[in-house]
Amino acid sequence: MGQPTYADLIARAKELVPSLVERARRAEALRRLPDETIADLLSTGLFAAFRPTRYGGIEVPFRAMIELGSILASGCASTSWVYNNLVSHNWMLGYWPPEAQDEVWAADHDALVGSGLVMAEGDVHATHGGWRIRGRWPYSSGIDPSAWVMLGGRIAGAAHLFLVPRQDFRVLDTWHVMGLIGTGSKDVVVDDAFVPAHRAVAMSVGAGGPHPGAAVNAGPVFRLPWLSVFSFVNAGTPLGIAQGAVRDFRGEMRRRAATYSGKALVDLVTLQMRLAEAAVLVDAAETVMLKDCDEAMAIAETSRAPDLLDRARWRRDGAYAAQLCARAIDIVFAGAGGAAIHEDHPLQRALRDVHAANGHIGVSWELNGSVYGRVALGLAPEFPL
Repeated sequence: MGQPTYADLIARAKELVPSLVERARRAEALRRLPDETIADLLSTGLFAAFRPTRYGGIEVPFRAMIELGSILASGCASTSWVYNNLVSHNWMLGYWPPEAQDEVWAADHDALVGSGLVMAEGDVHATHGGWRIRGRWPYSSGIDPSAWVMLGGRIAGAAHLFLVPRQDFRVLDTWHVMGLIGTGSKDVVVDDAFVPAHRAVAMSVGAGGPHPGAAVNAGPVFRLPWLSVFSFVNAGTPLGIAQGAVRDFRGEMRRRAATYSGKALVDLVTLQMRLAEAAVLVDAAETVMLKDCDEAMAIAETSRAPDLLDRARWRRDGAYAAQLCARAIDIVFAGAGGAAIHEDHPLQRALRDVHAANGHIGVSWELNGSVYGRVALGLAPEFPL
């Protein structure tokens, strides 16, 4: 069987949705993704997205973060969150020195890479041939199946990433939360590890300019500026959660009657209006994010760097789209009545998951909205773009 196309990946993601719906409660009980889900994402080739083609990967357009992420989230938000995070690391690793990429993927094309990107948690010291690092990093989504991890730290005040193999880190089971429970976003601990120079890069390599991986990965997706488009990595999940919630609300209202009056709920104008508003919010969120992803790719294909206002606008749009998705879920959850508060009802999980997702800094409206406002008014951004 030949290499799947992007259209094949979309079709395969859609085929997985019924299984993800069925496993969603088990993912919460495990507080990580079921092994079958990881196996499905590998066997379908979905985990090959954004991996360089020279390692058997599929260099998909950046809109895949929205399209594939949302399809998976319509079945299980935790699966989408882990998926988007792990394939975003495929994309990021493509900017690293080829020697580092070879260490991860030459022996095992399917090797997964987790992350711990809180820069302040890494204690870094120079040593012969590289660096020694130690620390404890929270929120490492999908760390359980990961053979490697990217960890943040600072060298002379500048943010850097350090690539560490499984034998040099351990995982603490700290993930006891109310939303995105199945992501297994646990803490990663490095007691003391040597990181050779080729497995450490400054965050500035992902600024959208020349980088160490460019000689071997020339595709346009590897010319995108990481931080400028990263909100779309996070916002694909809220979109899919909202799409699934609108789907579930519509289906339930079609078959239910009011508890006291016995009147068919489909006849209630108030519920019709809730469905209409939630659906248009979701459609608007999807439209603006796909437009931005396509615009970013078009700019990357010309090898031109986006200007600062473009970068700030993309961050703004991803964050605002995530807020629209949360609003859509709030609307349908309130319209579903008392049935939605039961533990086996998908809308209560959607409510918890979307607000957990929107707590991430990548889709923080307060942060990303203010960054755009500053840049639009001629001020320097207070957050790196």
